[in-house]
Amino acid sequence: MRLLILGRGKTGALVAEVAGARGHQVRSMSGSENPAGRGLTLELLRQIEAVIDFTNPQAVIPNIIRCAEARVPMVVGTTGWYQHAASIRELINEREAALVFGSNFSIGMNFFFKAVRAIAPILKNQYSGNILERHHVHKKDKPSGTAVTLQKILEEGSGVKLEINSVREGETVGMHLVMLDSNNDTILLTHDAKSRVGFAEGAVRAAEWIKGKTGFYEFPDIVDLV
Repeated sequence: MRLLILGRGKTGALVAEVAGARGHQVRSMSGSENPAGRGLTLELLRQIEAVIDFTNPQAVIPNIIRCAEARVPMVVGTTGWYQHAASIRELINEREAALVFGSNFSIGMNFFFKAVRAIAPILKNQYSGNILERHHVHKKDKPSGTAVTLQKILEEGSGVKLEINSVREGETVGMHLVMLDSNNDTILLTHDAKSRVGFAEGAVRAAEWIKGKTGFYEFPDIVDLV
């Protein structure tokens, strides 16, 4: 596939590397080359089969609009824009475009989401809990988008909104801990990423999956298919 990677940060650079290793033709674009989405010209997008976005909340919306208008499938790993999800879904459907997004593209983390969803109802049975997330000192958002997703899953399954505690230290890739506690026992569910390769590989696999499709998808809903 001919892929365009938006964002040349650590994750974006790794996505480009993984995509190349999987045999794709890869082009990358930095934020300075694409202010407010203006670098995503129709001429450029006609040469691209899928776009993968790891930019920032300010840049991602213009990028999505440009790709939707050109009907180029898009994978969005950027977080911080979900308050606009309803209007973006409407745009994608109107344009018969395609987009898959997620707060975390690690295959392991998305199965971790399934495990947390399964156990969430226990909070209705005299259990309390909290969420701890630990990341490297360079991470800008706090709490992480993944921790917010875990919080949402638990609330949907129990009606209880748990507190999130965030730690920023060293070069920690990403650790998420869900603790559920009662008078009788404690349940600990942990996902600890060893490297960013898992995030990058999941994003590339999502791009491979979405080729030729239309619709608005969240990665946890399709992880069994990629």
